[in-house]
Amino acid sequence: MFRAAVKTLSVGSRVSLSPGLSEIRHYCRKIPTKVRISEALSGVALGADVTIQGWVRSVRSQKENLFFHVNDGSSLQSLQIIASSNLNSPLLTFGSAVEVRGVLKKSTHPKQPFEVEAEDIQIVGECNPVEFPFKIKKRHSPEYVRQFPHLRCRTNTFSSLLRIRSEATAAIHSYFKEHGFVHIHTPVITSNDCEGAGELFQVEATCPQDSENHHFFSVPAYLTVSGQLHLEVMSGALSKVYTFGPTFRAENSQSRRHLAEFYMVEAEISFTQSVEDLTKVMEDMFRTATEQVWAQCAEDVDLFYKHVTPGHRETAEAMLKKKFTIISYSDAIDILQRSSENFVFPTDWGCDLQTEHEKYLVKHCGNLPIFVTDYPYDIKPFYARDNQDHPQHTAAAVDLLVPGVGELCGGSLREERLDLLTTRLEAAGLEDTYRWYLDLRHFGSVPHGGFGMGFERYLQCILGIDNIKDVIPFPRFSHSCLL
Repeated sequence: MFRAAVKTLSVGSRVSLSPGLSEIRHYCRKIPTKVRISEALSGVALGADVTIQGWVRSVRSQKENLFFHVNDGSSLQSLQIIASSNLNSPLLTFGSAVEVRGVLKKSTHPKQPFEVEAEDIQIVGECNPVEFPFKIKKRHSPEYVRQFPHLRCRTNTFSSLLRIRSEATAAIHSYFKEHGFVHIHTPVITSNDCEGAGELFQVEATCPQDSENHHFFSVPAYLTVSGQLHLEVMSGALSKVYTFGPTFRAENSQSRRHLAEFYMVEAEISFTQSVEDLTKVMEDMFRTATEQVWAQCAEDVDLFYKHVTPGHRETAEAMLKKKFTIISYSDAIDILQRSSENFVFPTDWGCDLQTEHEKYLVKHCGNLPIFVTDYPYDIKPFYARDNQDHPQHTAAAVDLLVPGVGELCGGSLREERLDLLTTRLEAAGLEDTYRWYLDLRHFGSVPHGGFGMGFERYLQCILGIDNIKDVIPFPRFSHSCLL
């Protein structure tokens, strides 16, 4: 057919199309374009023959017409489909997966700019609405939805959360890239306990090992609790590095703030001798990422502020309007001791701040984020730099406390002085374990520091979500590892 449509051309002859080729082009123009619902709602394919694929969110049948809404996860808003009633099917139910072919047109309804006039409807996946745990037009509680980790992405709230989470991830990567940081993939399996708390998941092979050494790696290995020490290695050659990945803590906790598996954003900066250099990056990253999430996920964020955490928008906006306050640990203890609150945990100088202390301090400072610096040396890990010039024995460490969450970020300058670091490791009986860490101070060490931010806690903070289990796709905590 194509050969018949092509005429032999000589030099200087005019090109003309035979009726056969014109018909082919006309036919090609009628082939439906596969369009995502977010694109359809923007009108990019207005008037075109389109194919829409997604899941049914509502169905309404009349005598002559059929109306239903489809969502494919690309947008909070669903797209209305209009069809003749003879295209209806008993399998077209809430939750079923469909493929619709039709024409994208302007809608006469004020709440939906565009709709599809369907010419063909195919049921791709059936769904029994009676057995489906989520019901049409019903807002389920987070506790109820949490029971179905394999299905909760079908709800509006959780699909919005996943889009926000994705955008926040991109925003954080973008921030570090724009500020000259190199992304490092730090290992998930490690022989180090960075935090020193002993809350580790040990890794062992399921297959039998030789009798002489039962460890697969010849030494005990664990799931990482932090990528910090590996970042410190890299900061000896690349002055600004970061990592963003899963970390693991074997905490036997059912609290609203803790998970056994969560994501951490960690950064390390060389040639710095100031805690303020760290606080600047923490605050700047927080602001930049949040502004990008608000700009790119406005509808999804609005859903949370209107229906899930009403009133939190004002708190979130206030966090970005004012510069974060900085107070010392000693000032924080003074505030707590002068408080009329009956704290469960002690507030003596030298104690570690607990969640109840952190939340009170945030509230005391206007319900805005605050940095707490210069913690007691003895409660900080071995790598924290000794503030030798302070009257009380403190470390150059800093935590960022935020509304509703408490601690969001933790960081410190690292001890680059070999003699002080050696003394502390010897006192802890860790000199042999961390001899490689001492080697870093032998070969071109520089003053440096870094911090880590819990990604799920960040999402809790900006959205006002009470339970950390509701901001991660598949929560892992003690006595629970569904899927």
